[in-house]
Amino acid sequence: MPRRQGVCGCCGALRPRYKRLVDNIFPEDPEDGLVKTNMEKLTFYALSAPEKLDRIGAYLSERLIRDVSRHRYGYVCIAMEALDQLLMACHCQSINLFVESFLKMVAKLLESEKPNLQILGTNSFVKFANIEEDTPSYHRSYDFFVSRFSEMCHSSHDDLEIRTKIRMSGIKGLQGVVRKTVNDELQANIWDPQHMDKIVPSLLFNLQHVEEAESRSPSPLQATEKEKESPTELAERCLRELLGRAAYGNIKNAIKPVLIHLDNHSLWEPKIFATRCFRIIMYSIQPQHSHLVIQQLLGHLDANSKSAATVRAGIVEVLSEAAVIAASGSVGPTVLEVFNTLLRQLRLSIDYALTGSYDCAAGVSAKIIKEHEERMFQEAVIKTIGSFASTLPTYQQSEVMVFIMNKVPLPSSQQSIEAGKAGENRNRLTQIMLLKSLLQVSVGFQCSNMLTALPSAFLDRLLSSALMEDAEIRLFVLEILISFIDRHGNRQKFATISTISDISVLKLKVEKCSRQDTVFMKKHGQQLYRHIYLICKEESNVQAHYEALYSMLMLISIELANEEVVVDLIRLVLAVQEMAQINEDNLTAYNRCALFALGAAYLNLISQLITVPTFCQHIHEVIQTRQKEAPYLLPEDVFVERPRLSKSLDRLGPEVFFWQSKISEVLGGSGYNSDRLSTPYVPQLTDEDRLSKRKSIGETISLQVEVESRNSPEREQRAPAEEITYETLKKAIDSVAVEEQERERRRQVVEKFQKAPFEEIAAHCGARATLLQSKLNQIFEITIRPPPSPSGTITAAYGQPQNHSIPVYEMKFPDLCVY
Repeated sequence: MPRRQGVCGCCGALRPRYKRLVDNIFPEDPEDGLVKTNMEKLTFYALSAPEKLDRIGAYLSERLIRDVSRHRYGYVCIAMEALDQLLMACHCQSINLFVESFLKMVAKLLESEKPNLQILGTNSFVKFANIEEDTPSYHRSYDFFVSRFSEMCHSSHDDLEIRTKIRMSGIKGLQGVVRKTVNDELQANIWDPQHMDKIVPSLLFNLQHVEEAESRSPSPLQATEKEKESPTELAERCLRELLGRAAYGNIKNAIKPVLIHLDNHSLWEPKIFATRCFRIIMYSIQPQHSHLVIQQLLGHLDANSKSAATVRAGIVEVLSEAAVIAASGSVGPTVLEVFNTLLRQLRLSIDYALTGSYDCAAGVSAKIIKEHEERMFQEAVIKTIGSFASTLPTYQQSEVMVFIMNKVPLPSSQQSIEAGKAGENRNRLTQIMLLKSLLQVSVGFQCSNMLTALPSAFLDRLLSSALMEDAEIRLFVLEILISFIDRHGNRQKFATISTISDISVLKLKVEKCSRQDTVFMKKHGQQLYRHIYLICKEESNVQAHYEALYSMLMLISIELANEEVVVDLIRLVLAVQEMAQINEDNLTAYNRCALFALGAAYLNLISQLITVPTFCQHIHEVIQTRQKEAPYLLPEDVFVERPRLSKSLDRLGPEVFFWQSKISEVLGGSGYNSDRLSTPYVPQLTDEDRLSKRKSIGETISLQVEVESRNSPEREQRAPAEEITYETLKKAIDSVAVEEQERERRRQVVEKFQKAPFEEIAAHCGARATLLQSKLNQIFEITIRPPPSPSGTITAAYGQPQNHSIPVYEMKFPDLCVY
């Protein structure tokens, strides 16, 4: 009986039908290929008896494994072809068991050392990945395939052609895994870090290794056939497909391996490949997820705070590219986070450059910090701030500018200023870098309403920077203001200062001043004039400052001017001319000539803008006189590489000056406010000037004592009560005489504090302090309480006894008295 069973087992006729059908598809000679008629019979049988499908798969798998071990590769190819056809034809519920056998056979091929078998297995897997199964699989695992395909992507086969084929097979296999699993929640989660950490670096590895000599086509549609078949192009398509399928919660796991790969292979410097990667990422993901990539880059920048400056600069420039692309989608809640991170990195870079160490507490750092590299990083940060801000809507740009300005350390905010030499350097560099950043934002800022563009708090802080002694900072403030005011692109037309005879060649774009602009100038005009005047007094000004002042004056005249503003600007320029003429501030010959030339250039253009013939005639006559007798007072001789100056500026004749009385007369006859025109412009000094670094200690003290002496009780006692008469009022109205007296008195006070001995100044200040203290004591005795009497009662001001005195901390003071 046992012998009979053995004989039956060997007899082909007694074998199960599915085995006979499977055996019949294999020819005697493997080179003949699959027997198609028998394959059709097998397919029909599988469709008619789907319960046999799993057995067919198991038997095919058994034959394939045997043929692989016996190196009968022709039959292996035939078996895989049969499997592929069965997969394409059968979609019954029992296909899951067949698929298990199929994947087992594919795995066996991928494990082989033969490249042809690896490629064969990959191709079969790709065909399987494109099949949509009717029934889900709960327990199928693709871990092996992810690992093996990733390994194939990194193939280092000696033969270039074979290596290329293996790598491409690996990429196709990963693409197949993604397609098979990404849309099926019951499949293995391909977005888990364990899978992404293999898939993404494998794709980047092939994306990175591109022949430098190849000329890349501008788009895949125009690429050659050879280039389309390259691993680089295939990896890029696969990466785009992967990212395009990423949902909100999967973005982080997909981006993190990219950052790690760029770190591990030092690809932030140079930044070409990193920039290319993130362009692919930003254009592939769904637009509403863009801000998640920005967040990842920001976090990575923070994580690399102590990396080399070149690495940080690469991250920042990649962030700049990504931010511009993200503008088409949603930037989410990351707007201020972006700027906060960038400004924090800017401050850290300044500290690194000053201390020479990545650890500010330590004196020595293991890494050598190169200052020029830190400067390069700072420029990259500033560029990124500007590029990202340019993508934002107007209201967010305003918020960003206020945010940046509030971080600028100013003398008026003592908590922001650090003492000491190192602190001063840090403050200065921080101020310059933040103002540079602000300038980058303001360049792309377009807002028709100046009240919205320059809110009071922002403008006050910005103008405070204009009073600093640092010339570079003042220039940045002027450039920022010019960027705000220039809304019609007229800035470049005033790049050079000149006295052109025909303003029409400039082709200026001039519009009528809007109501909002009028309100803005009523509110902030005097503040702007005052700061322009004070900047003109700075001895450290160079040609760039005067060009910026000229542009500022002209742009105000074009963009924000009504009749009142034009009058005030003319008064301001005439006051600047007087400043240069009298020279109380001991300006150099160049500064004085530059101010004269600045006034001439401005009045020349404004006279042509308002088109009053007599006004134009007066300005033209003075300019002609200067051309003949004093060319060093005109911009053509001053604002050149080698300015021609004169040291005899104090002996100039009246014919080379613009006269306020003459201008008031000619403009008053044309309807302008002649009373206002005839009143000289005198800026009012405020506490801001004393808090700024413009003045020395002696000048600041003298100014304070001057104010005290003006209102001191001693002065009131010495000055007799003056009877108010017609002559007194007439003298008070005479503003010129009053201004001269005020100037003389100011000069005497300053001279006293500059030349008098220290003991005399100390005694004078001590007497003032004693007098002030005595007056304060009298006020306190009257308003708070008189001294207590020995008996325990006190006498009130009206002579009535009161109870024991109340302690100061128990008294109830009015709200206005409490600081």
